[in-house]
Amino acid sequence: MGSSAEDCEAELKRLRRNRGLCLARADEIGDALRTACGVTSDDTPTRTVQKVIEAITLQAQWLGREQRQAALTALGLSGPESRFLQNRQAWVAQAIDRDIRTARRRIDEGCAELALLLAEGSETAATPTGSWHTERMRVLLALDQPSPEAFVFRSVVACNESLDELDLATPLTASDQMAIHGADDVKVDVFAGGTLLRTRNGSSKLNGLTLRPPEPLRRGQKHEIALRFRAAEMLPHYVCVPKSACAEFALTVRFGTRTPRMVGLLEKVFKNDLRSVTGTPLETDAAGEVHVRFRNLQPEFAYGIRWER
Repeated sequence: MGSSAEDCEAELKRLRRNRGLCLARADEIGDALRTACGVTSDDTPTRTVQKVIEAITLQAQWLGREQRQAALTALGLSGPESRFLQNRQAWVAQAIDRDIRTARRRIDEGCAELALLLAEGSETAATPTGSWHTERMRVLLALDQPSPEAFVFRSVVACNESLDELDLATPLTASDQMAIHGADDVKVDVFAGGTLLRTRNGSSKLNGLTLRPPEPLRRGQKHEIALRFRAAEMLPHYVCVPKSACAEFALTVRFGTRTPRMVGLLEKVFKNDLRSVTGTPLETDAAGEVHVRFRNLQPEFAYGIRWER
């Protein structure tokens, strides 16, 4: 069972009234935040504080600029390292060029929104199933090269003892595949994490691959994988469709000077709707890149972006 937003907000307020998270002890962190941030009974006090800080920092990226700065400063994760909340409040007021009452209001707003994001994450987090699951994945997709090229960095966790193969078989639009028109034109290189045993081609689609780690993985052991995919052509979207739990997925797509006329965010979309869903509009930055991040991905749903030239 997840945590409620009200409980998370109350615990955030209690933490900010004291010394802030940067100076917090594990016993000052309540049950609601522990649950929302994935703390387990096996975590040490240091790891407990670290997990809470990581989860709060990750979710804070979805807040507005002033609310994010206000909330993180009040919690001692940004701005001055002061033991006193009133000093941190004064710093927020100066940073956002507002009076102290407005600064306090921004802090309250930021903590309330942050509590809601944390609670929603704890309610929707997927339970790991199968022989392994993905803890974190980062994809860098370059579309400004002569042919599309993707680097995939994946941190996986073994759920079984003596796991000697990682079956990365996925549907066409899965996270570690580029959606392609012709599998014969796809090249896969392993930069770290094991040996590529085989790829499985079905008619005209690259369905997946199998990787053998340097040595069998133990239950609970983490393993890092780095792969490169190159294809002659790909469909106008890139998504992660996890088969099991995936805690975090970060995607950067570089269009360069070939900026598409439309880029849309796809979040928890049915696989069959990928071509029909436009998604929330996104803007490319000055380098012609789009950066998105997802947390607690639900199995069999698609997360990523699509574009139209």
